[in-house]
Order: sequence, then C-alpha cells, then structure tokens
Amino acid sequence: MAKLQYFGTGRRKKSIARVRLMPGDGKFIVNGRELDEYFGLETLKMIAKQPLALTNTEGRFDIIVKVEGGGFTGQAGAIRHGIARALVNADQELKGELKKAGYLTRDPRMKERKKYGLKGARRSPQFSKR
Repeated sequence: MAKLQYFGTGRRKKSIARVRLMPGDGKFIVNGRELDEYFGLETLKMIAKQPLALTNTEGRFDIIVKVEGGGFTGQAGAIRHGIARALVNADQELKGELKKAGYLTRDPRMKERKKYGLKGARRSPQFSKR
C-alpha cells in the first residue's frame, strides 16, 4: 500500500525547495539532515516552521525537503513557501489562512543584473575630475 504524501514546490531568490509532507510525528529533514542541524540560526528555523505554527499542524506531518541554490535565508524562505503549498494540497480549508499571512505568495525580489559601463547593478565607476 502506498503512503499518503503531499507535495509542494517553494521558491525564493535562487533557491528551490521540493517539499514532501507525510502523516507522521513531526520529523523535519532538510537535505538528509535534521532541521536544527541544517540551519544554525534560530530565526531561519522559525521561518521554515511558520506555516505549521500558523495552522497548528506542527506534530501531524513528517516533512522531507530537498533544497538547492541560493543562501540559507533564501532556502528558509523557499522551504516556507513549499510547506505552505503542500499544506494546501493536504487540506484546502487552510488556504485562506495561509494566503492572508502571505505564505502562498512567491517573493518576486531577485538579484538585479550587472549593466555594462557600471561596476555593479547600479554602482557607477569612480569619478575623477582629472
């Protein structure tokens, strides 16, 4: 018999998180490691768990995440987005709550590209009178 699973893909900046939710006792595994082991900062752990805390589903699901690209902050945001989407797949009634909190909205902010003639995206070359 196949186990019941819910999937969600989350993105933020350059990070992409593929989230699998399975009914269980609350295990949280990110790239084969525990959440506490993967993220050093408490704030990043809190960001990743926000949708679960909001919907009171913290002990109900085992969460397995594969995340790649970007830095730790972007990855935490991608995990939050993926978990929120997977929770909506699991229970449609949670959608309003998650949408109101802004967890289902993909954050569109990306790194701006470097332009020619400039040192960075907006930084101009140093000005010299002579």
